[in-house]
Amino acid sequence: MTRRSGSADLPLHGGRVPRWLADRMNRLGAVMAEAIVLEYGRDELLRRLAHPFWFQSFGAVMGMDWHSSGITTSVIGALKRGLAPLAGELGVHVCGGRGRHSRATPGELVAIGERVGFDGAALARASRMVAKVDSAAVQDGFDLYLHGFVVTDDGRWVVVQQGMNGAAKQARRYHWLSEGLGSFLDDPHAAVDGPGQGNIVNLADARAAKSRQAQVALLQDLSPEAIAKEFVSVERAGAAPSPACGGRLGRGQAGEGFGAQTPGAQMDLLPHLTMPDHHDVRGSDVVARRLRGALAAAAEQGPKDFAQLLQVPGVGARTVRALALVAEVLHGTPCRFSDPARFSLAHGGKDRHPFPVPTRVMDHTIGVLKSAVRHAKLGREEELQAIRRLDAQARRLEATARGPSVDAYIAQERARSHEYGGRSIFGWEPAPAVQGDKAGRQRAG
Repeated sequence: MTRRSGSADLPLHGGRVPRWLADRMNRLGAVMAEAIVLEYGRDELLRRLAHPFWFQSFGAVMGMDWHSSGITTSVIGALKRGLAPLAGELGVHVCGGRGRHSRATPGELVAIGERVGFDGAALARASRMVAKVDSAAVQDGFDLYLHGFVVTDDGRWVVVQQGMNGAAKQARRYHWLSEGLGSFLDDPHAAVDGPGQGNIVNLADARAAKSRQAQVALLQDLSPEAIAKEFVSVERAGAAPSPACGGRLGRGQAGEGFGAQTPGAQMDLLPHLTMPDHHDVRGSDVVARRLRGALAAAAEQGPKDFAQLLQVPGVGARTVRALALVAEVLHGTPCRFSDPARFSLAHGGKDRHPFPVPTRVMDHTIGVLKSAVRHAKLGREEELQAIRRLDAQARRLEATARGPSVDAYIAQERARSHEYGGRSIFGWEPAPAVQGDKAGRQRAG
């Protein structure tokens, strides 16, 4: 039996990722994936992608809208583009995507299998079965429109799918992990992300085995006319669905490990992440002590590790603060991703929430990580170790660190956004008007 890792509510959010941000997301997502593979191995990257809290935080730290369904599309797209040139070296391949790209997944898997040596036809069948289970066996009101399939050279895989409920303006994300997968029809999901809909028809639940058997027997024993007559009688009686057919998404803690879960995990104990409808980042969306720990670690550990060790031009205090949050995505334990909004404070968001994307800072973050990964491949791991120490220091300082409130920190970032190359879909962030200029304009008006 595979592990289930949680659920989340994702408001639908329109718009496109501008090219200037998409290019940076491609580079940042790829180098972070490289770092995880170097530090922990390919299987660990798959486990993290199968964890809904980590997945949302990963997208947020890359400058995507922290709360919306768009993170799923943008993260899968960024990894597909960013990891393509590294596939031969890393042994990680990203297939599928949104719309027509999702339908191309089986063909991509067969082609990759012929190239690297795994059974691409078998994985193509798995891809189709995963899509069928979430579109037909799980009837929860969401129509699938995205299918991302990440596979390694040894045939292990993770699938991230997303469905849309246009009337409710909500999306639901489904996570599958091949590790420990014994059946496509007995609790196969690694996670299901989406708004609770009460009782749903979930024929992929292990508890629905009798229902599946009964449906097959019904088709064998009765004529279509007899089945239609039986359906009408049930509908008139107002019979409630059998508990064996229902699946409820329960609430729990976000503290399961990234590794394979022990058999017998209960669906009712799934952690549940609710992404709010409001777009702005508020103090209540962030665990403040974790933010203060990261800021304190950046101030204390940064000058020692980064200015002297990494020697990347332009790396200053602001970049180290972003790196502290990136380091947590690379090394943090699952329980630390319960507030994805916090990771948007690294590189902002394209819609100016929580603040415009600091393009210079993001470029420096990418440069630092690329330098660390490049040197680690040559056997010099000091830079990757420095990033790991930054994360460890942040956890140590959480209990005692003091600093600005979340709202005050966001206000500071907005005020200085022009200094960091702040950019959004509305354009470059201008310098704030000085008080004298404001007064002059008021008199002129």
